[in-house]
Amino acid sequence: MTETKANIRFDFKVHFTPARHGKKQMATGEAPAPITVPIGRVPRLARLMALAIRFDGLLQRGEVRDYADLARLGHVTRARVTQIMNLLNLAPDIQEALLFLPPIEAGRAPIKEWQIRPIAAHSCWRKQRSAWMHLHGRS
Repeated sequence: MTETKANIRFDFKVHFTPARHGKKQMATGEAPAPITVPIGRVPRLARLMALAIRFDGLLQRGEVRDYADLARLGHVTRARVTQIMNLLNLAPDIQEALLFLPPIEAGRAPIKEWQIRPIAAHSCWRKQRSAWMHLHGRS
C-alpha cells in the first residue's frame, strides 16, 4: 500500500485585537482601519456652547430647578452660569459655528468668550450675524 501526502496550503489574513486583562486575541480578516484622532484641542468656546446646551436640557427636564442649582453643582457663581447660558441667546447658525470651531493646534484660541458676550447681548439676530461676521472675518 502506497501512501501519498498532499501539500495543502491555506492563505488568509489575521490580525490581533485587545482581549481581557491586557491579552491579545487573534482574529481573521482585515485589520480595522486605525481611528484617527484630530490633532489639537477643542476650543474653550465650543465646550462652553455645548455646556450651555446641556444645562438648558437639564433645566427643561426639571433635573435642576434654576441657575443657582447649576452653580452649586458646578462649583461656580450664579453670574458665571448666567454668562454661559447667555450663549443660548445667539442665533442658531452662530451657535452651530461655535460648536464646530476647528481644533486649536497651538497657541491661543482666535476667538475668546469675552468677544462673544456683546454679540449675545443683541436681541436682533441680524445684528448678531453682522457682529459675528465682523469678528470672525478678522480672526
